[in-house]
Amino acid sequence: MSIKIALAGNPNCGKTTLFNDLTGSTQYVGNWPGVTVEKKEGRLSGHKDVIIQDLPGIYSLSPYTLEEVVSRNYLVNEKPDVILNIVDGTNIERNLYLTTQLVEIGLPVVLAFNMMDLVRKNGDRIDTEKLGRELGCKTIEISALHSENTKKAAELAIREAETFRREKLEGKRRELPHVFTGSVEHALAHIEESIQDTVEPENLRWFAVKLFERDTKATDGLQLPEGLIKHIDLHVKDCEKEVDDDAESIITNQRYTYIQEIVADTVKKKQSRHAMTTSDKIDRVVTNRIAALPIFAAIMWLVYFISVTTLGSWLTDWTNDVLFGRWITNGATAGLDAIGAPGWLESLLVDGIIGGVGTVLGFVPQMILLFLCLSILEDSGYMARVAFIMDRIFRRFGLSGKSFIPMLIGTGCGVPAIMAARTIENEKDRRMTIMLSTFMPCGAKMEIVAMMTLVCFPGSKFVAPGMYFLGLAIVICSGIALKKTRYFSSDPAPFVMELPAYHIPTVKGVLIHVWERAKAFIIKAGTIIFSMCIVIWFLMHFGPSGFLADDIDSSFLRYIGEVLKWIFMPLGFGTWQGAVASVSAEVAKEQATATLGMLAHATSDAETAVATAINAMFGGSKLVGMCFLLFNIFDAPCMVAIATAFREQGTRRWGWITFAFQMGIGYFLALCTYQIGAFVSSGAFTLGTAVAVAVMVAAIYFIFRRNPYRKKNTLDGAIAGAEV
Repeated sequence: MSIKIALAGNPNCGKTTLFNDLTGSTQYVGNWPGVTVEKKEGRLSGHKDVIIQDLPGIYSLSPYTLEEVVSRNYLVNEKPDVILNIVDGTNIERNLYLTTQLVEIGLPVVLAFNMMDLVRKNGDRIDTEKLGRELGCKTIEISALHSENTKKAAELAIREAETFRREKLEGKRRELPHVFTGSVEHALAHIEESIQDTVEPENLRWFAVKLFERDTKATDGLQLPEGLIKHIDLHVKDCEKEVDDDAESIITNQRYTYIQEIVADTVKKKQSRHAMTTSDKIDRVVTNRIAALPIFAAIMWLVYFISVTTLGSWLTDWTNDVLFGRWITNGATAGLDAIGAPGWLESLLVDGIIGGVGTVLGFVPQMILLFLCLSILEDSGYMARVAFIMDRIFRRFGLSGKSFIPMLIGTGCGVPAIMAARTIENEKDRRMTIMLSTFMPCGAKMEIVAMMTLVCFPGSKFVAPGMYFLGLAIVICSGIALKKTRYFSSDPAPFVMELPAYHIPTVKGVLIHVWERAKAFIIKAGTIIFSMCIVIWFLMHFGPSGFLADDIDSSFLRYIGEVLKWIFMPLGFGTWQGAVASVSAEVAKEQATATLGMLAHATSDAETAVATAINAMFGGSKLVGMCFLLFNIFDAPCMVAIATAFREQGTRRWGWITFAFQMGIGYFLALCTYQIGAFVSSGAFTLGTAVAVAVMVAAIYFIFRRNPYRKKNTLDGAIAGAEV
């Protein structure tokens, strides 16, 4: 018989790190809430019959956030065999609040005190055995980051599950700790007696507390008679009158009182509670109101300087020019010539697959360096501070810092960024976050940035970081404008997050992050990009007259591009090559790089560098190259992210609104850049210039106009967004 172990705990307590260690998985680990949005499942290494469930990080089992609902529904309704409660040993008081709720569910609970290496380093002492006896749980000390006692924790959980099964068959019932005072316990005893014929014995305490708190989301399923509910409510009101507080506050306050008492008896801190830690000292600088933003800007500039401009550029030059440009291309050509392969097959393999997929893979070294730098910042704890810093800025414009968490995640991929918006309770803020989160350049878009920097702006130190900060500016400006419409106008959602202590990232953790992100690009290059390159090669080498060896000007691809190019003429890159590259990028953003690479291979001789050939497609103009870059970075994301946005928005209407808004931002940004740039350089004021000026004036108006719904929000700010 299989055993299900549920990993439960607060955000940042190390659940997902433990999950990865126990299952051999490589789930994403982050220093901010919302990384685990849904429960993840894996099997314990070496035990095929033991299933590990990684639940979202939660502070309590109250039904106020999506994470709490997901976790509570699973624990109460699906009932795992045992709960492995991960407790952050460095922040034990707050973590134990959830523990006092978990033991009431009626399932065996094992307390795994994590980060005990840091506890010992700080000189603190925790009597975990005594703490476990107080709570009625088995305990073990672990360090998930260093794989210390992690397997033993799983084995202890398995033994507890087996023991609980035997006790249940024997009709035994475990005694629960008395968390509450006499008057509350008296009321709970009456409630338990009233519902003992309705619920299973091990669930009596859980439902009694929920009925006391009037938590209808937890108790509606009991379908109690109205008379019984009124009878129970009389006991609750008597208790409220005696304690002089409302029921929910009574339970909350008495839980904390109980926790403070047992912690005072079992935890000894070497440092005074008010003593400054190393993390506190660092935060005084990096989260300083004046210095925080310049430090963040300098760090991100350095990240892109290393990964895109200098070291990353050198690696990419070698990969493109030597590895794919000479070794692989020449080797493939020589091999195909040696076996007498037909010309069309050689063209398909060399110009199509190597030219397309190879161009994408050629920029992987830059992506790996970028992911390496970002992973170090994330694992060290700094990026969590960035969310805190941005909340301070966002809130001044009526936005919430909680919306910035998906945008941080989106620097890797837009799909998990969109899904992370589920954690936002305010419906209007959630919809808006889905619309805005993909404006932060993901890894696939950074391939386009890297290519265009190499082609049009070689040696530039500001294009790559400029795209990152421009994305941030678009998010803020768009958010301000959207907040002043009736569809999104509301008070910003509250944002509370714990800032984890700084620590030196582990090599294993960083490499896992980098590999997972890089692997996604390599897999996509071998599947979606590979398939698209074959399709584009056929369109490029076939026309109405049949197979075309070299005359791509008569190809189907040229005809398609000629039909589409008028859409992009106002943006400056109204050539058929620019049109097909931009349209193909809607399948996968890297495809723009692959398509241009294929066209460059097909139209250039061996002496002409691919970068030079691509630059010629844009007429050698930096302005046109920049407009191509702006459109493809800030329009709608790839088709997978678009489909995810449709699903997360819940309705087709909102899905299309999201898609249209994103396409509009990319289009008008490129339009204004090209038309104003052309006017400055030539002095000719055209219809396009007039349209660009009108768009800019309209954008400025919507950003800076007064919010006509502000008074309404003051009255109804507690209402979290209505369906449109």
